[in-house]
Amino acid sequence: MCPLPQQPSHTTKPPRLLLSDTVPLGVNSIFAFPPNRDTLGGTAYFIARNEGNILIDCPALDQTNQEFWRSHGGVRWLFITHRGAIGKAAEIQQILGCEILIQEQEAYLLPGLTVTAFSQEFTLDSTAQAIWTPGHSPGSSCLYYSDFGGVLFSGRHLVPNLQGEPTPLRTAKTFHWPRQIKSLQSLLKRFTPETLHYICPGANTGFLRGKGLIDQAYQRLADLDLSAEC
Repeated sequence: MCPLPQQPSHTTKPPRLLLSDTVPLGVNSIFAFPPNRDTLGGTAYFIARNEGNILIDCPALDQTNQEFWRSHGGVRWLFITHRGAIGKAAEIQQILGCEILIQEQEAYLLPGLTVTAFSQEFTLDSTAQAIWTPGHSPGSSCLYYSDFGGVLFSGRHLVPNLQGEPTPLRTAKTFHWPRQIKSLQSLLKRFTPETLHYICPGANTGFLRGKGLIDQAYQRLADLDLSAEC
């Protein structure tokens, strides 16, 4: 890990603990960072674990977050869910020496960086897997973490609506709406209520009204009326 560059004093709140489970060799925990202006208010996440920490999307690059990374042993992987979440990925890689994982159709947006690009899926290890879910953007993808009953870090593929329910959100910048719906259907086929307990969305987290994540995730996705969305 490179030395920390000089930054202004603490400019953001520290990451918030969402889930934690004490295990024999250490602590397995998931944290959420405050929304980041560099990614249009996107929410990034951090999985602290013995197998190597994972950073999902780019939070603000300030002293608060850098000290958090250092205190937790750095970052092994930086997983980027979509092009809008790249933020200061170059600077983060330089500071942390982490590997960047991104779907191959958006890897060209990171020229000069050391990047691992994947096509359909990429297995980081026995508990973490990247899944291509195109629609929001060509390379939109999710990270599935099997601990805690199954956690899906959905980027902007799935975000909470005003009622806090997970939903695909069609915007003026949506790359391909039918593909986004198809990607959601594929997730429903892949998982079950036993393997998908939580969703950690990459945006609109204020609609969760302090909960920080979406619980009963599979059932809530299964309750969506996708015919109305198409």
